[in-house]
Parts: sequence; C-alpha cells; structure tokens
Amino acid sequence: MSGRILSEVSAVVAAEREADLVAAYRELVAGPLPDGLVRSELLGGADGLWRIQTLWRDRAALEAVRAAPEGPSAPRLFREVGADPGLALFEVKVHVTAEPS
Repeated sequence: MSGRILSEVSAVVAAEREADLVAAYRELVAGPLPDGLVRSELLGGADGLWRIQTLWRDRAALEAVRAAPEGPSAPRLFREVGADPGLALFEVKVHVTAEPS
C-alpha cells in the first residue's frame, strides 16, 4: 500500500467565471506548494463541471493542510468564483506510471 491519498474537489462553475478559476489556480500553483503535495491538476469537463485533483504523500500531509488556519485552497478557489464545492477522498491502492516513449 502506498499510503497516498487523492483529494478531489469538484463544482459546477458558471461559464463566465471559468477564466477566473483557471487564473486563480495558475496563481496558486505558481507559489509555494504545501509539504506532502505530490501533484495537482485542474480539470474542466462538460456542462461546467470542474475538478481539482491533488495527490498527497499520505493522510497526515492532507490533514495538515486541512487544519491550517487558512484551510485548504481548492474549496476556497471554487467559492471565490461563486461555486459550491464538494469533496471526495480516495486511498491509492495501486499506482502505475508509464515510461515516456
């Protein structure tokens, strides 16, 4: 078992606020990243559905971010663009990375 945790924060974002969300996410990831963050992605889908998926080294790293005074960034980004975020957490059970060809 890897011990890694994937957090997924998702929300439906109004079309006129999508550019604001992308800009805010780019600004967020350009700054210092929290300890234990392995990777993070902003995903845009059909009908205004957006997701921020973040892979954490372990549950302790995720909980440290959630316990910080400013709280986790992903839900805050969605709220700033007028969306109501939902959260799902997943334990990584199997992981594979393809070699670049």
